[in-house]
Amino acid sequence: MFRNIKSTAVAALLCAVAAPVLAACDEAAESSEAPASAAAGQEPISGTAKITVDGRSVNVSCSGTEMEDRPVVVLLAGLGDGLDKLAAFQQTLSTKGRVCSYDRLGEGASDQPAGPQTFDSAGRILTGVLDRVAGDQPVVLAGHSLGGLIAARYAPAHRDRVAGLVLMDATPSTIIGDTTAAIPESATGPAAELRAQSLAVYGGENPEMLAMQDGEVGYAGDIPVEVIRHGQPYLAAVPEYGAALEQAWAAGQDKWLKLSSDSNPVTAANSGHYIYVDQPDVAVQAIERVAADA
Repeated sequence: MFRNIKSTAVAALLCAVAAPVLAACDEAAESSEAPASAAAGQEPISGTAKITVDGRSVNVSCSGTEMEDRPVVVLLAGLGDGLDKLAAFQQTLSTKGRVCSYDRLGEGASDQPAGPQTFDSAGRILTGVLDRVAGDQPVVLAGHSLGGLIAARYAPAHRDRVAGLVLMDATPSTIIGDTTAAIPESATGPAAELRAQSLAVYGGENPEMLAMQDGEVGYAGDIPVEVIRHGQPYLAAVPEYGAALEQAWAAGQDKWLKLSSDSNPVTAANSGHYIYVDQPDVAVQAIERVAADA
């Protein structure tokens, strides 16, 4: 699919959605199942484990040692990616403290969703994960692509839990409108196909059955927020409409700065969409800054 358009451009437009979704993802190894509650005296998760949230099995991975003055860092992958994609990055981060990640429903080794998902239902799963891996302690959420969008939508309504945010080329809050504005309905050929496939994925035709909706950027208070954007303009590879797509994506990153009065923009100059793969040092430094200030 999309053989006539450079693959990196496709992955970019679909927020790293279509390429991994259509190619399928590797599944993480299964392990024991445990309840999601962080009951007193419960052993912390080490490695991968299955927990139960809202009656569904969720695959979780934790590494590193919890530090008294450092929040637990929770990583959120992009659509079509499981926690296995984050494994090397998580291992690097865990030398400084406790780091966890999880497969959202429909991804990796977690259960399939029972039906169509929304940002609210995705947030309930995230809450269950946080209950288990952090209890009532604050966390730093670090999300890539769609994971960044979910984290950014979650934080304003959960100020008591989210002490900081790192967004790694996060899907813009108005991705549907941005796509339809950049690639008009009158487009033909590969661009028309790309537009149609993008809107289908955003509408719920994806492994998570997540139907995305555009929305305003909420306010999460004065928590530290780092917004990292790609520096390599790979969206420009989309014929005819690439420049408009790049411009819209950049504007979307600027909008995320409204999340906090303590937001900081960062550009990963040598990175494409997968910043934590292309320039992991940039992402690590951003997370360390937020964790230190949270």
